[in-house]
Amino acid sequence: MSFLKRLFGGGSAAKSPDEAKEAVRAEHKGFLIIATPYMEGGQYQVCGVVSKTINGEVKEHRFIRADRCPSIEDAAAIALSKGRQLVDEQGDRLFG
Repeated sequence: MSFLKRLFGGGSAAKSPDEAKEAVRAEHKGFLIIATPYMEGGQYQVCGVVSKTINGEVKEHRFIRADRCPSIEDAAAIALSKGRQLVDEQGDRLFG
C-alpha cells in the first residue's frame, strides 16, 4: 500500500535526511526533469518528475520505474534518462 501512496503523491519519498539529498535536475526540450530516487528494500528506487509550464500553469507527470540501484547516483542517472525518453516519445501528451 505504501508503494501506491508514493505513486499517487501521498506519503514521503525519502525515509531519512541522508536520502533526501539535493534532487538532480535537467532541462530537455523545454521540460524540467527532476530525479527523485528513494530508499526501498535496501536499494534506491528509480523515479522522477517531468514538468512544464503550459499556458501559465505548471503541469507535472510523476513516474516510478521497477528498477532499483545500489547507489542514489545511479538511480538518479537512470531517472533522468527515462525522463528524457518520456519527453522524446510523448512530449506535451504526458499531461493529457
